[in-house]
Amino acid sequence: MLKSERLAVLPIDAYDLGPELSIVDEHEYGGEYDTFTFGSWSSHVLANGSGADSDVAFRPHEGSLSLTELGKRLPNIMSLVAAHFPLERLQWVRIFALRDGIIAPHVDFLEWAKPGLRVQVPLRTSEESLHSENDTVYHIRRGEVWKIHSTDPHSARSTARTARLSLCLDFAESEEPLAIRGDIPATEPVLLPERPEVSATELEELIDSGRHFTPETMRTAFRPFAALHFERRAHATAAFDWYLEAARRTGDEDMVAKAQAFRTYCIEKRGDGEAFVW
Repeated sequence: MLKSERLAVLPIDAYDLGPELSIVDEHEYGGEYDTFTFGSWSSHVLANGSGADSDVAFRPHEGSLSLTELGKRLPNIMSLVAAHFPLERLQWVRIFALRDGIIAPHVDFLEWAKPGLRVQVPLRTSEESLHSENDTVYHIRRGEVWKIHSTDPHSARSTARTARLSLCLDFAESEEPLAIRGDIPATEPVLLPERPEVSATELEELIDSGRHFTPETMRTAFRPFAALHFERRAHATAAFDWYLEAARRTGDEDMVAKAQAFRTYCIEKRGDGEAFVW
């Protein structure tokens, strides 16, 4: 059962976003979350607790929201945020860009005792861009507001050449309902792509690729393990089970330990500011 939910649909065509999305396309990303990502993924901060462009590592904070220099260059996107969402609870405004890339299955907010509430609103997307949660894969259409159940294993993938740009809003008080203003009726059902069962042959071929792992290639080798979940019926965390079994076929205990440590870091436990070293 999908725990993430569509909360609303926004009249996104009422906002002239094209020129501002081009600015995001050209904006540089510092690579703060590269551990989780494969291919082209980037995070762009429009507003945070300090207003500093260099303040990019997500964390809960007290106090008011301040625009970064990028946020000041995107008035129409910020107008959309202000028109439809409660600003008094809003802590971070970011845009996630994903192009021909995938995010490893992970659990958010492991670093903090109290999770927040996270929503995403695609500003530019296609059906090649998918999200997942546990054993379910789904597509978020442009303008749909989705509450992401980020404390369960989840992921995202896009095979599109044009970057999917998704507005990510983080609010305090995860249990409080989110009052969204000025939405429009949803006219289409939630899109859940069909996925066939994974065959024994496919799975054996994937796992046996572990024979060719080296310490230098282990990181990039994880990508097809994460991708299979989007193409075949499987739980998101199965990627780590398959990856660990593949690492065992190397006969190298250090690589087995590294595969297990990556699983722990992504979905089980990590400290505030902890970096994973491949």
